[in-house]
Amino acid sequence: MAIHPDARALLDGLAAGGVPPFECMTVPQAREVANAFKDLQGPTEEVSSVTDTSAPGPAGDVPVRIYRPAGAGPEPLPAVVYYHGGGWVIGTLDIVDNPMRRLANALGSVIVSVDYRLAPEHPFPAAFDDSLAALQWVSTNADYLNVDAGAIAVAGDSAGGNLAAAVALAVRGPDTPNITAQLLFYPCVEFDFNTDSYRENAEGYLLQRASMQWFYAHYFGNQGEPPTDPRACPGSAEDLSGSAPAFIAVAEYDPLRNDGERYAKRLGEAGTHTELIQYDGLLHGFFWTLGATPSGASILDDAAEFLRSAIN
Repeated sequence: MAIHPDARALLDGLAAGGVPPFECMTVPQAREVANAFKDLQGPTEEVSSVTDTSAPGPAGDVPVRIYRPAGAGPEPLPAVVYYHGGGWVIGTLDIVDNPMRRLANALGSVIVSVDYRLAPEHPFPAAFDDSLAALQWVSTNADYLNVDAGAIAVAGDSAGGNLAAAVALAVRGPDTPNITAQLLFYPCVEFDFNTDSYRENAEGYLLQRASMQWFYAHYFGNQGEPPTDPRACPGSAEDLSGSAPAFIAVAEYDPLRNDGERYAKRLGEAGTHTELIQYDGLLHGFFWTLGATPSGASILDDAAEFLRSAIN
């Protein structure tokens, strides 16, 4: 379908404000611009509690922010360990505070938002290592956190979707946390910059092909061949069997659309219950801009329905 009027208005507003594409910025500039996404998220929802703490990580404490949904009683709730997007370079707990509140209320779950280390200061595998450590901490401390140890999921958007998918692959073996589901919002799970969706949406739709190459270079360095380590590129894993049930959301006008589609297909072929939903007319990153693109808000209900089904 044609680009949604919400998405067109967002693009026009960014253009009028003179916001350049990420690949034309320095890392500090990109991080400053990312803060502006907080203005596109709509009213802040109330939740029962918000707690800042930390999980032990391989290179020191990993900051996390824990949200308990509005109206929650004393009983243990499902937990979702969430990894924010931002190309492994930008993004903070504060930028995704509003989306995490909405997600907690929609899912009826405790959200543990993870502030993993960012590149280029901390290149791969730092973000993955922190992400896995956060999940392990939640699983080990379920009683302390008042969450259901048998209903823990991982989730993330964009680069965070990459981390969630990679973590989900890493915990398939013995003596690892057992996860109920993986919720992947327009994930980056491959590094093929010549797919149909990359060609169709190479320029003009917020995230550009050159933007992804810019993020890639900061996270992995300027190596020639794409990484084949599943911790970096989940789509490179030869065997996806045993993965947790997967909800995968893709946006129509997104270079990463084919990433999600192809990963969903492979998961299904490997025997994993997988639901793929395309959000027509929308752009990459719409979960961060629901105040400006409310047409994408159905992602909350869709993810909630899938998570309830996976838990039950």
